[in-house]
Amino acid sequence: MTTTPNPRPLPLADRVAVVTGATSGIGEATARALAADGAAVALLGRR
Repeated sequence: MTTTPNPRPLPLADRVAVVTGATSGIGEATARALAADGAAVALLGRR
């Protein structure tokens, strides 16, 4: 199986992302990916 890169159509610099459920799992991975792409990230979680 081959995969193709998923280009990000929108630049995330100067953007703020709010991620709920960022303690672990998909929420954590999403928050890390957004931050790596330049977004400021607000994290929300119960733990």
